[in-house]
Amino acid sequence: MALKVCVLASGSSGNCTLVQSKTTSILVDAGLSGRQTALRLEQVGVDVSTLQGICLSHEHDDHANGARILHQRFNIPLYANSGTAGALRSKPKHETLPWTVFTTGSNFTIGDLTLNPFGIPHDAYEPVGFVVSCGDCCFGMAMDLGVPTALVRERLRPCRVILVEANHDEHLLQEAKRPWSLKQRIRGRQGHLSNRVAAEMVAEIAGPQLKHVFLGHLSEDCNREDLAVGAMRGALEAKGCDHVQVDCTYPDRVSSWWADEALVKTG
Repeated sequence: MALKVCVLASGSSGNCTLVQSKTTSILVDAGLSGRQTALRLEQVGVDVSTLQGICLSHEHDDHANGARILHQRFNIPLYANSGTAGALRSKPKHETLPWTVFTTGSNFTIGDLTLNPFGIPHDAYEPVGFVVSCGDCCFGMAMDLGVPTALVRERLRPCRVILVEANHDEHLLQEAKRPWSLKQRIRGRQGHLSNRVAAEMVAEIAGPQLKHVFLGHLSEDCNREDLAVGAMRGALEAKGCDHVQVDCTYPDRVSSWWADEALVKTG
């Protein structure tokens, strides 16, 4: 039993993550167009028609934009909690989509994957992060959250690989030519994590179990890859966790793969 993870896209233009076991393939979020999702899956050797589910973290377009088309073209089951499903049903052409509704805080399964959705602070109806498990291996993701709550840290702590947002560098955001109200929203409790706060959170929960960190949702004008990776690696090294691999994710191309050692050896 093992997992593979590849981030197909991350950023304000679209977020989509592929999670696989040997027998099950799902997407967490579907913020790309249907065509672009299928193309990026093809690039990593996955046929879109083999997906067994699309699980949404919240209803914002950059996380949900492609879900309807993917379901209608390929009959992929859709999963969301009641807040997210209700918000999407209010949009044109989404009224009759057949949602499998999960309960935030309660496990559900797709194939041999177990998903645990947990609440996160963000300006959406019922936003969640996910821990996806197969056997004793788990992947955790917490994107679009304003503060790293105790619950977020608790859920991510056991994970072998995590995807966490590192949205902005605090100095670059301060100097950016953006409306003050937007800067306040980004920095607020329901906004987005800075490089520093993301690094402090991951360093706090890091231990021998953590092998890989993906950094997501980097702002194009308020962040840089070297700043985000530098902050995370610096915090992890200070904790004595220099064994952890740190990689960025991108809006315009797929990330590196992460694969559990058991899958690499036997797959």
